[in-house]
Amino acid sequence: MKANYIKAFCFNPFSENTYLVYNDDRDAWIIDPGCYDEREEIALQSFVESHGLNPKRLLLTHAHIDHIFGCKFVEKTWGLRAELNPKDQPIFDSGSGVAAMYGLQYQKPDLKSLPLEEGQTLMLGSIEWTCIWVPGHSPGSLCFYSASDAAIIGGDVLFEGGIGRTDLPGGNHSLLLDSIKEKLFSLPKDTTVYPGHGGTTTIGQELLTNPFF
Repeated sequence: MKANYIKAFCFNPFSENTYLVYNDDRDAWIIDPGCYDEREEIALQSFVESHGLNPKRLLLTHAHIDHIFGCKFVEKTWGLRAELNPKDQPIFDSGSGVAAMYGLQYQKPDLKSLPLEEGQTLMLGSIEWTCIWVPGHSPGSLCFYSASDAAIIGGDVLFEGGIGRTDLPGGNHSLLLDSIKEKLFSLPKDTTVYPGHGGTTTIGQELLTNPFF
């Protein structure tokens, strides 16, 4: 049995995947909170409360607007500060303007964000997760990898049969391809990929069938 549990929610107009990672001690991380409206906020909070979870960290794979809609709600509800790669801080800071471009609402968190770096180790109970920097979709895109759980929460880097878009500011197509080949395709083939949109896949499946490689 895996030591950590991963619960996915599909939120906001962009159908973004928000993840809760938690363990038997009820400690939890919230990753990429995309909850946009009250109904989605209630869904996240209800799961946390019904399972008796204690959210400890708010982690971001990257700072595009669909992945940060709920940061203010998480801050207000559980007192957590967003943690992200500093290379994505300018994107995070531009959230209000980007949301306005789409005609959407966004409330910026009050608390200053905290930095996450390449190779940094994060512990959820006794389980080790590593921050892997995989730029290309955004300058600071991070994936969170647990070797013992054979799982990687990958944001918008690698999808089932696809890769993240690279036409947004800071995107770089060739860099993303190289990053995936170097950083992700070197992982064990049975590693489950939990992407920022769509369903799960595995490293092995993408090595065999992803049309971009």
